[in-house]
Amino acid sequence: MSDKTDKPAAEGAGAAAKPANAKKGRGKLFAILGVVVLVLAGGGGTAFWMMRAPAEAAEAEHAEAIDLSKAGIVKFEPFIVNLADPGAKRFLRVSVGIILREAEEAKHIEESEVLRMQLRSEIIDLLTTQTSDHIVTAEGKAALKQEILERAHHTLAPAEAHDVIFSDFVVQY
Repeated sequence: MSDKTDKPAAEGAGAAAKPANAKKGRGKLFAILGVVVLVLAGGGGTAFWMMRAPAEAAEAEHAEAIDLSKAGIVKFEPFIVNLADPGAKRFLRVSVGIILREAEEAKHIEESEVLRMQLRSEIIDLLTTQTSDHIVTAEGKAALKQEILERAHHTLAPAEAHDVIFSDFVVQY
């Protein structure tokens, strides 16, 4: 009889030990998953703040870089150019203005036909190398503004071109 009573007790003890081990394994799994989720969330948050900080710094620098009450603008007649699309004739009509740091510099350039024509020629050369697929996107327009600004810096030196604005931008398909 002692064999019969020992067996159920042994079986009962073994049965009770298995669920405890299974619960212990699940607890470790949840703990590991929790740690992984926290690490990924921390990494994502860090990446977000690191990428956002330079944009905020650039906006602050841009806002402080120019006093708009002293700034001037050089306006051009609208540009109408053929685009460099292969196999299709597409046109761009764009009105460009270049913001300069000083109103006196803008006035000097407006009065100097040579400087205005040099810059207009540079802009036309640039516009005719563009394709419609590229310049209709926001990134394409931003890149085009940057390239115009670089050419303006080169042509108008020592005057400081600050920004390029489009008041009209139409691509004809």
